[in-house]
Amino acid sequence: MTRKPNMESSIYLGSDGWWHGRVTMGVKPDGSPDRRHRRAKTEPEIKRKVRELEKLRDEQRAPKAGRVPTVAQWMNTYLTTIASLKLKPRSLDDYWSKTRNDIIPGVGQHRLNKLEPEHLETMYAAMLREGHAPSHVLKTHRILSRALKIAHRRRMIVENVATLVDPPTVDETETNPFTQEEAHAFLEAAAKRPTFVRWLVGVGMGFRQGETLGMRWKYVDLDTGLFHPRWQLQRLTWRHGCTDPHACGGRLHRFEPCPPACLAHKGYKRGCPKPCEKTCTKHASTCPLRKDGGLVFTRPKTKKSQEPVPIPPPFISPLRELRALQEQERAAAGELWEDHDVVFARADGRPLDPRQDWEEFKELLDEAGIDDRRLYDGSRHTAGTILNELGVPLVTIMEILRHTQVTQTRRYVKGRSEQSVEAMRRMGEAFLPQLRPSAPTSRQTNTETTNGRAARARLRRRIR
Repeated sequence: MTRKPNMESSIYLGSDGWWHGRVTMGVKPDGSPDRRHRRAKTEPEIKRKVRELEKLRDEQRAPKAGRVPTVAQWMNTYLTTIASLKLKPRSLDDYWSKTRNDIIPGVGQHRLNKLEPEHLETMYAAMLREGHAPSHVLKTHRILSRALKIAHRRRMIVENVATLVDPPTVDETETNPFTQEEAHAFLEAAAKRPTFVRWLVGVGMGFRQGETLGMRWKYVDLDTGLFHPRWQLQRLTWRHGCTDPHACGGRLHRFEPCPPACLAHKGYKRGCPKPCEKTCTKHASTCPLRKDGGLVFTRPKTKKSQEPVPIPPPFISPLRELRALQEQERAAAGELWEDHDVVFARADGRPLDPRQDWEEFKELLDEAGIDDRRLYDGSRHTAGTILNELGVPLVTIMEILRHTQVTQTRRYVKGRSEQSVEAMRRMGEAFLPQLRPSAPTSRQTNTETTNGRAARARLRRRIR
């Protein structure tokens, strides 16, 4: 019996009653032959499986040798060693949150090569039934799809099944910016507080909350009237610095759900937190070696966001007064002063807390008699809309708001009904001719027709 050529597959009936197939796919990382095994009850079935493996080998799409990790294992690897090199800290926190709370409980136990589109559709439907917004489900889908795309590139799986699933459709969020009258009322209410300049800059220049609170005097040029937004203030999730995160947070682990009438979490806005998993590694805020959390200064997300922005000339004088007042507070605080060089600081020099800043925004809305809305509507969307009402070209608004595309700016600018009325008035004047004052108001005719009764009577008299 002659020996089979290299790379040729073997099919045989084993003593266990199963048909077995062995396919040579290449070599493993250590140099040994990579032989894949398949089995089936019938010979046609094993031949089909062998042909599929050979096709993947010939097309160089065969997955790597070894056991394929589960979705939970791969997501942990992806976020720890791959995504962390590219994503901003705040985005990485969001990826971890949706992975822990949605992806792992939903499909975490499936092997990557066994994951089916139906598994994802079932998970998305369950998330919607639990009350999650479609935008939340869509973001979860994109995170999982990106992780599976990397696994496909590395030949861990044959296909990214997330591309076969249609995520929920998300309607664009309706913006609700201030009108000019509401902006004046809001700033009049803010003028009674020591943080007036913070709201003047936020509403008048359209800065994000993190950019405003992270503004530093080093990057504010009052002589030339330019602000360079190089940093932003963000609150990040703490991470364990110890070697055993599970044991570190042992005293805070809670594996049983809270009773129906729980009093321990009565003040929690989102209700009682979920029970811990058996291998919980949370509670990093109590770790004695905690790191990378709390209020930190981070770089803006894009290079376009760091471009300089002109400061309106009326804003320069309040900024100079704020700087002089801050020097007095520094002298009064003495050794208690913490120098962070921030423009908007507390009495001891520390930057303002974003949570307290948000609460103050809600209080100012009540004082000004304005209905509730998002902080983003009262700052960034308001600046873009009012600039549009003042006749500023859309491309210029894009430069002021530091957007990368003008289509993004269009979503920030909301048209007003007053503008529509004025535009249609001008349209009517352009198309409808001016009416003469002496023109008759009703349709009249002085022309006699020969078919009238009077005309026929006159004609009979002439004939007689």
